[in-house]
Amino acid sequence: MNLGDMPDLPDGLPEARSARPMAGGDVAAVWDVTLMDGRRVVVKTGGGDPDLEAEGLQALAAAGAPTPAVLAQSDRTLVLEYVDGPAAGWEELGRALASVHRASSDRFGWHRDNLIGSLPQANDATTNWPEFYLEYRLRPWLACLPGVLRGRLERAMARALPALLERDVVPSLVHGDLWSGNVVAGRWLIDPAVHYADRELDFAMLDLFGSIPASMQAGYDAIWPLDPGWQERRPALQIYHLLVHVRLFGSSYCGAVSARLDALGV
Repeated sequence: MNLGDMPDLPDGLPEARSARPMAGGDVAAVWDVTLMDGRRVVVKTGGGDPDLEAEGLQALAAAGAPTPAVLAQSDRTLVLEYVDGPAAGWEELGRALASVHRASSDRFGWHRDNLIGSLPQANDATTNWPEFYLEYRLRPWLACLPGVLRGRLERAMARALPALLERDVVPSLVHGDLWSGNVVAGRWLIDPAVHYADRELDFAMLDLFGSIPASMQAGYDAIWPLDPGWQERRPALQIYHLLVHVRLFGSSYCGAVSARLDALGV
């Protein structure tokens, strides 16, 4: 491609020798770039504040997750280590995710608001998990739903969801947007929306658009098995990511929201 199409690299990096656009960036423009010193890097721009993504990757790495190293950043551009290679066993990723979830806090949320995809993600700290999930994950997106469906979700938020989610939950560090597209070569975690939450939130997202590999679940369970009743809670925890998809991609996801409410008997 014409290097003139690529954004300027942050200060401190060599110039680009070659660059090609990468597929798969839903909210950012992404390039596979070879620098003049021979290093291969990933350059991202247009997906929001690069500092938020860099912070999320570094938090996951500090907790034991394999992530691409953050090499440089500017106001609009993030440069990451290029990661690839033969696919690792999903069991290894399950163990790494358990390590991430062991990193905990005394509050749900994060020290500042960040992003889920290109959308704002509120992270006001609270010690009550149902309150955090309902007020800072679901309520901001109620207006995206058509009237009848919105009313059903509001009724669920008033009674069924608080009752279902009320239990002793450790505020665990979560990836926050964990689906197969954010796992490279079965190993590397990318594009996080980190915060402290019920660890089941990551599994709910990973199970939303395809089943969780059995070997990954086994690797996780060998370190820290999920609490009893996770099957009943999973549809409730999938509603957040479905609302995000309604907001980003349109009403075609409303049926999936309705199906989760059906599962809750609302």
